Amino acid sequence: MRPSPTRRTVLTATAAGAAALTATGTAEAAPASADRPPATAQRPTRELRALLREIDPARIEATVRRLVSFGTRHTLSVQDDPDRGIGAARDWLLAELTSYAAASGGRMTAELQSYVQEPAPRIPTPTKITNVVATLRGSVTPMGVPSLERSREWGRVYVVSGHYDSRVTDVMDATSDAPGADDDASGVAVVLELARVMAKRRPASTIVFAAVAGEEQGLYGSAYLAQQLKAAGADVQGMFTNDIVGSATADDGTRDPYTIRLFTEGVPSSETPEQAALRRSVGGENDSATRQLARFVRDVADNDATGMRVRVIYRRDRYLRGGDHIPFLERGYPAARFTEPAEDFAHQHQNVRVDDSGKQYGDLPEFCDFPFTARVAKVNAAALWTLAQAPGTPKNPRIITSNLTNSTSLTWARGPEPDLAGYEVVWRETTSPEWTHVLPVGDATTHEVDLSKDNVFFGVRAVNRSGLRSPVAFPSPQS
Repeated sequence: MRPSPTRRTVLTATAAGAAALTATGTAEAAPASADRPPATAQRPTRELRALLREIDPARIEATVRRLVSFGTRHTLSVQDDPDRGIGAARDWLLAELTSYAAASGGRMTAELQSYVQEPAPRIPTPTKITNVVATLRGSVTPMGVPSLERSREWGRVYVVSGHYDSRVTDVMDATSDAPGADDDASGVAVVLELARVMAKRRPASTIVFAAVAGEEQGLYGSAYLAQQLKAAGADVQGMFTNDIVGSATADDGTRDPYTIRLFTEGVPSSETPEQAALRRSVGGENDSATRQLARFVRDVADNDATGMRVRVIYRRDRYLRGGDHIPFLERGYPAARFTEPAEDFAHQHQNVRVDDSGKQYGDLPEFCDFPFTARVAKVNAAALWTLAQAPGTPKNPRIITSNLTNSTSLTWARGPEPDLAGYEVVWRETTSPEWTHVLPVGDATTHEVDLSKDNVFFGVRAVNRSGLRSPVAFPSPQS
């Protein structure tokens, strides 16, 4: 179908809150509130609901307990003992992912991704860092065995990770028991469960499932994975790390078992001075690709199918802390972090011990809530599967600024997806955190809206023939 010429939507009022249109189109307006979803929300498909029903809390618990059984998984711990240390955990993870790949009909492969980290902060001697990676090739990709070296052949890529290394109070203590049940066997268990249930399916886009090492010593494994993807020219359109997703109980005993936090940066870590100057001139501090990814997660995963509320936090990570999504952000990829609603610091980064008052310290599995972690896995699954099946985020969206006018003309590049049905223009007040209006514009690459770009924020998203929507793309000015 050939894209249509520019169409114009005329509003009956020049305020973003006005939804009435002429016969040229229809806008859907649903301002988001605590009990009302955003206008851009997408209901789970029958296929997605079936996938979510397969996520098993018992398997997640088994994974956490198996990782704890290795005693310590410290990055500097022994790598050649079959029963203890990070090497034993590495080998078990590879065996698990390989067994899932066997059910994929050749679409999934599992591999070790290793390099030697030279001495650096928290790495006193040359140390092998090994990620355990499974790649589920998208169905739109040419046939062949997927590999990081040939990731250009993958089409769009989405990454989900957890870190399998652990620590105690002294970050350099590589011998004491460091069970790491919540931090971060829980996140690795999410990754493994997603790989298991998705291996038997055919996503349109490629999904990478990664258990990374070296997080507690300085995000080394994640940085290596991100750099390998960057060097290979991979089109990574979304990355999630799951780090400390094992408990819904705070240190004061209060529980919030149906909320997961999603940390998302605004101003991009990779922003250049030129990009910063442009952002300052048009706004958009709350409209980075990562913030659009977070809105997408709310759109598809905050619903009855997951049983969870996604609490988006406008911060790159917890206060003065960091995680494995940061190396992806630094390389220009949209990336965000899932973390439980409130942490109990007695059960992370602590030596296993009982103090004089009888209080138990240590990151032990008895302090985990496995049904909660399973629901976190469902949130991840809803986001990843919908991303993989929906069209890609529109490329090169622009607001035409060649003439000063109180209407807004947008343009964008047509995506390559064979099942693309068209596009939607979205907008919201500058003070609103969520998109409040959606306007279908058909199979076009330009559209004019009778609203001033001075007063509202605009975006564009793609729609396929199955009705799945992409994340929103935030436009830049084009003179």
